[in-house]
Amino acid sequence: MKRWRRPPLQHPLVPAFERAVESICTALTPGSKRHYNMTVRNFLVYLAADHPEVTRLEQLCRDPHILGWMSRMRSQTPSLATVTCIGRLIALRSIFSELAWTSQYVELARLVRDEDIPRTPQSLPRPLTAEQDQLLQQEFLRRNDLGGNVFLLLRHTGMRIGECADLSFDCLRSIGPDQWTIHVPLGKLKTERMVPIDAAASILVQRLRFFRFLDPLPPDGRLLARPGSKVALVVQLRDYLHLVCHALGLSTSIVPHQFRHTYATEMLRSGVSFPVLMKLLGHKNPDMTMRYVDVALTDLQREFQLARSKPKHLAPQPKASSVIQRTGFDGLIDSLLATQHALVMFRRSLPSGDSRSRLDRLSNRLTKILAEIRKLRTT
Repeated sequence: MKRWRRPPLQHPLVPAFERAVESICTALTPGSKRHYNMTVRNFLVYLAADHPEVTRLEQLCRDPHILGWMSRMRSQTPSLATVTCIGRLIALRSIFSELAWTSQYVELARLVRDEDIPRTPQSLPRPLTAEQDQLLQQEFLRRNDLGGNVFLLLRHTGMRIGECADLSFDCLRSIGPDQWTIHVPLGKLKTERMVPIDAAASILVQRLRFFRFLDPLPPDGRLLARPGSKVALVVQLRDYLHLVCHALGLSTSIVPHQFRHTYATEMLRSGVSFPVLMKLLGHKNPDMTMRYVDVALTDLQREFQLARSKPKHLAPQPKASSVIQRTGFDGLIDSLLATQHALVMFRRSLPSGDSRSRLDRLSNRLTKILAEIRKLRTT
C-alpha cells in the first residue's frame, strides 16, 4: 500500500524556519528533527490561515500571532495533552532564538516567554528508595549479564539511558593511578562531559566490552551492540528492567531515569557541591538539577544542626584595641560605637525571641543618640 504524504508547506517563511531547524538539529536525533519540523508546520499553517498578511520575520508579534497560536492549541478538540503543548512551545522558542541570532532581529527571541510554558502535570520520576536500590543492585550483580551491567553503570554514573546507548567503545579514560572517567557523548542538551568513576564502575565498562566482543554483530565503534536502531536497544533495556522488577516483586513502573535521580541525590548527600553536581548531570539550568534531587527531612535537619554548630556568618568578637583613646566629643562617639558593635555581635548570637528584639531596639536608640551627639559636636 502506498504511503500517503502531506503536500509540502507553502509559506514565505518556510525557508527561514527550515534553516533554523537544520542548525538546531545538527547534533540531535532524527526523531527530534521531526518534532521541530512538525512544530514549524503547525505554527505556519495557523499563520497562513489566520494571519495571511505576515510574510516576513519582522512582522511577527507576540500579540496576536504567538498568543493566538497558543489559544488555538488550547481550544483544540480533542484537547492536546499538556506535554504536547510544552514540547511545541519549547521547540518554537528554540527556533525563534536561532532566527534572532541569524537574522539579527533580537525581538524574535522574546516572542515566547518562560511563563507561557505550562507546568507538567506529573513530576519527574523520583529516586529509588533505599530498599529498591539495594535489591536491584544485588540482583544486577548476581545476574552479571549485559542488562545488569548496563543498569549498574547507569546507577554509578547518573547517565541517561540514551547517552549510555551512544557510548563509544573507548569511552573509558585513565587520568592517573586508579583514576578513571567516562566520556559521555553529546546528549539531550547538546552537551558532552567527563564523569569521574571509581574502580568498580571501570570494571563494569570492561565487562560491557567483553559482551561486545561476544556479540555477533560487526564492530561499529559503540560499547553496546544495537539489534536494529538506538530506539530498539533502549526498548530492549527497558523490558529487561521490567522483568527484573517483576522477579523481585518490586513495582514494574520503575523506569531507567530513576537511577539518574538516585545518583544525583546520593552525590549531594555525599558532599558534592551543587555546581559540580550540575556538571556531572550535564545540566545547564540549576532549576532542572533541583528537580532531580530528593531533599528529605533528615537532610534538612542534618544541615541545620551543622550550621548551628559552626555558625560561619557570625563575626568574631572585637578585641581590645591598643589605639590611644580620644577625648571630648570624639572619645564619646568612639565609646558609643564600640558599645553598639558589642551589642550587635551579642544580639546575633542569640536565638530569635524577645531578648533579641529588645537588643535590636536598643541598638536603634544608640544610633539616634550618636546622631544627636554629632550635631552637638558640629555646633
